Amino acid sequence: MRFTQDSTSGSNVIRGYAPGEFRINEQRIQGAVILSATEIAAEPGLRDLADLAAVHVARILAMEPEVVLLGTGPRQQFPRVSFGAEFLRVGIGFEVMDSGAACRTFNVLVAENRRAVAVLLP
Repeated sequence: MRFTQDSTSGSNVIRGYAPGEFRINEQRIQGAVILSATEIAAEPGLRDLADLAAVHVARILAMEPEVVLLGTGPRQQFPRVSFGAEFLRVGIGFEVMDSGAACRTFNVLVAENRRAVAVLLP
């Protein structure tokens, strides 16, 4: 058995997800959340893709990501093209996937000390 050092100490790690909730570190969050390695912002007004707005873009950009992951719930769905274009316009990567895949990808990127922000919809 190989042991490796946990390089995520001090960083937010998604420990689990279930319909309608995410477990980040030891905290359970009901509904949508925007998070980086150092910040967690519950977003109770964000229920689906139609709710994504410029205010969310501003919050995400304030976290200074190099890549933004959008988890769209139990299945992959795509937001308005203009939403993702805001990140691509300033040179920030933007990926859309189901929320489970976004959780796993976020954890890998954080472990690699990448500046990732995840927007997770329930």
